[in-house]
Amino acid sequence: MKNIRKLALSAVLGASALAPVAGHAQTTAPSTYVNAPLSAPVAPAQPKGHCGIFETCASTKIGLGRGDFMIRLSAVGVLPEDRDSRVWSAASGGRYSAISGTRIKTTNQVMPELTFEYFLTDNVSLDLIATSTRHEVAAEGAAVGGKLDVGSAWVLPPTLTVAWHFRPHKRLNPYVGVGGTFMWFHNMHASGAMGLTKLNSSFTGGPSINAGVDYQLVGNWFFNFDVKQMFVRMHAEAEDAGETTKIKAHDSLDPTVISAGIAYRF
Repeated sequence: MKNIRKLALSAVLGASALAPVAGHAQTTAPSTYVNAPLSAPVAPAQPKGHCGIFETCASTKIGLGRGDFMIRLSAVGVLPEDRDSRVWSAASGGRYSAISGTRIKTTNQVMPELTFEYFLTDNVSLDLIATSTRHEVAAEGAAVGGKLDVGSAWVLPPTLTVAWHFRPHKRLNPYVGVGGTFMWFHNMHASGAMGLTKLNSSFTGGPSINAGVDYQLVGNWFFNFDVKQMFVRMHAEAEDAGETTKIKAHDSLDPTVISAGIAYRF
């Protein structure tokens, strides 16, 4: 009986010694459910929106300003004014004498025009036009029987303009400008009237002024309307095959150039 009590006491003492160890092992054991870190759900990546070439989107810049570059395609009307004309003739190597009451008349023309424009600042831009127009030239006056067909000529008048824009970064942006026109005459053909088979004209140039407006239609597309006044004189000569009869003319062409077209900003 005494041995049984000793055995029971030893079992109780052993169980007491093991209980803290078992409790510590249970509380320090990792739990994937209790100790797992919590984080906010990640939203799936959304594709970025695409702005079409003929759309105005939130990312579209309104109006024009520094660093903008535009290419414009326009219909241009060139209207020579022929303000002041003088005509002289010479025969058989003699001196030129004035033909009184005779003037030069040049026809109007409509052609396509390409324009390049770059904005140096929000208000200041450089503008270069490139086009070529064909004109018929006639002499008018009693000395030539009323009207005499002289011939035709193509004109290349590149014009560089510095413009001031009044409303940068606005849809409607009017401007004024000043510049210079350089004028080449090419592919000149004499009509053969009065035996004059050769027609030539020298390079010329002069100042120009202009005013116009840009309006943003949609996206990077703009409508443009522009009026230029150029101050240019033409110096031309016509002669026969043997160079025995010569006609010389000075004419203040001073063309008014009106254009309207569509531009795209890059």
